[in-house]
Amino acid sequence: MAKILIVDDEVGIRELLSEILRDEGHDIILAENAGAARAARNAARPDLVLLDIWMPDTDGVSLLKEWSANGQLTMPVVMMSGHGTIDTAVEATRIGAMEFLEKPIALQKLLAAVKRGLSRIKPAHAPSPLGLAAFSRSAPLRDLRKRLEQMADKSRIILLRVGPGSLAELCARSLQRVGTPWLDLSLSSLPIELNVLEGARNGVLYVPELIYLSRPQQKNLVFAMDRLERHGQTLVVATEHRPEELVEHGWEERALARLFEVSLAPPALGEIRDEIPEIASQILLHFVEAGEVPARRLSSAALNALRNQGWPGGYGELKAAIKSLALGTLEEEIGMDEVAHLLVKTPPAALGLPLDLPLREAREIFERLYFEHHLQIDGGNMTRLAEKTGLERTHLYRKLKQLGISVGRRHEESSS
Repeated sequence: MAKILIVDDEVGIRELLSEILRDEGHDIILAENAGAARAARNAARPDLVLLDIWMPDTDGVSLLKEWSANGQLTMPVVMMSGHGTIDTAVEATRIGAMEFLEKPIALQKLLAAVKRGLSRIKPAHAPSPLGLAAFSRSAPLRDLRKRLEQMADKSRIILLRVGPGSLAELCARSLQRVGTPWLDLSLSSLPIELNVLEGARNGVLYVPELIYLSRPQQKNLVFAMDRLERHGQTLVVATEHRPEELVEHGWEERALARLFEVSLAPPALGEIRDEIPEIASQILLHFVEAGEVPARRLSSAALNALRNQGWPGGYGELKAAIKSLALGTLEEEIGMDEVAHLLVKTPPAALGLPLDLPLREAREIFERLYFEHHLQIDGGNMTRLAEKTGLERTHLYRKLKQLGISVGRRHEESSS
């Protein structure tokens, strides 16, 4: 029969529901609070969850939101409460709960709800991309999410002022509602058509770095910006450059004035170092749920090593590292040795990197050495280079061109 997870802080209710459902032939897993429920959900992959709303550590609705945000709401959930309100029931249903049972629960209502829930089990599908809501136990990320949502409530355009260690993509994904489109305006230089914008209705339009947009792409952005209200869209753009620098790269001042009207400077990964273990764990869990990597977990030592890493490439670099670790390790637990092997550092002096230059010039030299190194060890394979760097292919080609690194026919062939 089915595996059913019962989450309730009252031992008597857990035992009663467990006895009833075991008599029906089901396998039962018990959890007394949200923390135990998280662990049981990850370990057992239940077919259905009976979830109490009022619990001492984290309430059931918040746990439901967390599962929805990080792609773990892959099973039917029936909410339970002895003193719930209509508003709570409506909110739980909106988030993804199947139905709401009021305590004390009548036997026939319980069995009928379980039967309906198990009949609705669907084939596994790719979970939604991670947003900030997945990191509900991180105070800085909760605060960041609230600021973003507050801005998005009053403005359809949000500019993220970022630098090395950027969380731009994670921020933008947080404003994408479940089931709505995502359109990266930096991926095509062809004139954008109205039917493309219409297809992204109620979704998020995104640009990871303004300075890399070509003139046609800038025109596409302005075209889309003029129609945000009509299509119910939110535009999120990021840049580490000032408006005057963007003007030097061909941007019109009037367009920049609109883009910079509402802006936010999210923290870089280096500024929230203590949150990296939580972020890394959720990224890995998301990859596992999506079927992109085998079932893996990060050891405490591995998480600490990730915490101490610089991550100048930000969220994209961390995500690429986690995926590489999960695919490359032979054990279920990813240990310190695997992390050390992946993140092995070469001293700047060994690279011949001058440290007495202005930051921008030194960074350009480092980036050129970095990309040339990986192009060499990967035989020019652009797909692997994109995965390692966490850059989209279009951005990667543009970055290599900017650094004067030739990507010829051999590289094109080896990436196919």
